[in-house]
Amino acid sequence: MNLEVTRMALVEWNETLSVGVPEMDQQHNKLVNLINQLYDAMHLGKGDEVKNAILIDLITYSKVHFTAEERLMQQYGYPDFAGHKRLHDDLTAQAVQLKQRLDAGQTVASVTLANFLRDWLRKHITQVDKQYGQFICAGAGV
Repeated sequence: MNLEVTRMALVEWNETLSVGVPEMDQQHNKLVNLINQLYDAMHLGKGDEVKNAILIDLITYSKVHFTAEERLMQQYGYPDFAGHKRLHDDLTAQAVQLKQRLDAGQTVASVTLANFLRDWLRKHITQVDKQYGQFICAGAGV
């Protein structure tokens, strides 16, 4: 008998994560995929081997994404731009601190990293990004 186990992704992309702005949804989906890569590696017992590279990818891509998101908010005159940018800056600083801990040889458990990223991404998209998405869609007539 061949029993194949199907793993669930740590973060499932679905419409609850959509902000209604296709470019931002695509970028959010890429962030979800990076988090799921770490989760997949953990299931294969390789989380410690890949977490540094994935964290570098996440930091790099997050900066690209945050810049695009901030440009979009400025383009549409989003009223809470400054607060939103502060949240982006805080996450970037937290991710850089985690990377510095890894570089210094300190232990950062893969599960801790994956859960931090999952929780932050879900909360940020559903509680913060959706607000600018509604604002932009209303202004753009979407």
